[in-house]
Amino acid sequence: MRASDLLQPRPEGLYCPPADAYIDAMRPVPRCLITHGHSDHARTGHGAVLATAETLDIMAIRMGEGFAGSRQAIAYGQPLRLNEATITFVPAGHVLGSAQIAIECRGFRIVVSGDYKRQPDPTSAPFEPVACDVFLTEATFGLPVFRHPDAGQEIARLIQSLALFPDRPHLLGAYALGKAQRLIALLRASGFDRPIWLHGALVKLCAYYASRGIDLGDLRPIAGQGKADLAGELILCPPSAMADQWSRRFGDPVTCYASGWMRIRARARQRGVELPLVISDHVDWHDLTRTIVETGCGELWVTHGEADALVRWAELRGLPAKPLHLVGYGDEEAE
Repeated sequence: MRASDLLQPRPEGLYCPPADAYIDAMRPVPRCLITHGHSDHARTGHGAVLATAETLDIMAIRMGEGFAGSRQAIAYGQPLRLNEATITFVPAGHVLGSAQIAIECRGFRIVVSGDYKRQPDPTSAPFEPVACDVFLTEATFGLPVFRHPDAGQEIARLIQSLALFPDRPHLLGAYALGKAQRLIALLRASGFDRPIWLHGALVKLCAYYASRGIDLGDLRPIAGQGKADLAGELILCPPSAMADQWSRRFGDPVTCYASGWMRIRARARQRGVELPLVISDHVDWHDLTRTIVETGCGELWVTHGEADALVRWAELRGLPAKPLHLVGYGDEEAE
């Protein structure tokens, strides 16, 4: 079997003819397998959606209960027969419920990684490498310059800043799904037990994480709080809120932003970030290349990100590789 017989890039997204199903389709399709709940991978309007139970719940929270005609929860490691193909969801380590999707047919296996990371994360199941013939990977940070430091060290810098500036609130930009909850869990693991204040856009998803047994400690919605009440406090908000009128209510906050892009200091300056924290929910160059080696794949396809550099790295090692340049991925949460 050829790889193109099992998986094909189409305008709607990646299509698997033997299963008659798409993966992370960008347009409404009759049947779609979803890797995780970020909106550049999970969209409304599909006839049927298959995903982990957590991803289905997250889609309902973000998009409403009617996001698809029908839904089916798939547990990690549970093979599912779809027509002529067998589908298995495997932990991706990106956010709660995120999955790689392994597709097998006639002894040939392709693994679609979705977005993933290898760093420890108390809020999501850890990534599991899967041996395969073809590996489809992201390359959001697919350049050698990107080496993510230990997240605990970055959290220590944040806690130190809170102690250094006890009269200034700290405004921390973090995406609502995955990043915000991971930061909170890392803070708690580092011994920070004070209340953490939440922008309204983060409240429902944090409550959902807590309902899944993830201890996030004392979280409080910031609605109704005045400037004087928040001196020296830590406030989490979506990155977009840091630049709008909402953020002006805090006077002179210490602006913080957690992202892999904070490795590029010019980006921090452009955003007016006083305390950049290099914490990402995507693999850096080292973890990206070691993952490819661990899969033992005979061919590499790069879905999105810095594809050209990664393809060149593979070719220099004798591994056939090609960029897919899929449009639409990385538009949200690519941090």
